[in-house]
Amino acid sequence: MPEHFHSDKHRQVTSGWFRAGVFGASDGLVTNASLILGFAGANPGHSVVRLAGLAGLFAGGFSMASGEYVSVRAQKELLDYEVAVERKSIEDSPVEETEELRDLFISRGIEFSLADRLSTDLMRDPDLALRTHAREELGVDPSATGSPWAAAISSMLSFAVGALVPLLPWLITSKGNPILWSIALAVLSASALGALIGWFTRNGIWRSMVRQVFVGSLAAAVTFGIGRLVGVH
Repeated sequence: MPEHFHSDKHRQVTSGWFRAGVFGASDGLVTNASLILGFAGANPGHSVVRLAGLAGLFAGGFSMASGEYVSVRAQKELLDYEVAVERKSIEDSPVEETEELRDLFISRGIEFSLADRLSTDLMRDPDLALRTHAREELGVDPSATGSPWAAAISSMLSFAVGALVPLLPWLITSKGNPILWSIALAVLSASALGALIGWFTRNGIWRSMVRQVFVGSLAAAVTFGIGRLVGVH
């Protein structure tokens, strides 16, 4: 068996920052590339496309941040409430909670005598008892329920970075129609993001790259076609 399977050093993936960051970067890249190419397809002029890209960057970034903050905050408040209920139950009804913990261990396949001893020993430490009950009953660690601000900031910054990529050619130049540069930068960035996701999740770098590029290309192609069909007249 490979050596890395024996390592007990795991990455922290429950705080929400990684999901928010990856989703933000991917959404920023796909959304603004599609928006820019949609406007460019209508051929309204360089300044209009640039304005649309800037509006998409700022509006999307703040929208992502507020959405992540509200959702993570609501989830955290719900989990905190449930943990508080569990804490009070442990304080008010220790015998019933000990029996409940014992039954949970038995349902996991632990024999009665060992489950009884484990539950009794765990209940002697209120903090340890609370963490155990929360993990067994709620499926969460009370100390790792996620940070709403971290998720919001990570989402906003990553969205801005992703949205900036296809906009760069329109910011650097003041005239013309640099559609090909936007497409090239978007494809390269989507490939890099897919490779990062594949490496981090250990789910195959090439598979993640192809998936990311395909999804972004499909969205951009549809909006470009709509822009070309509708036009500015």
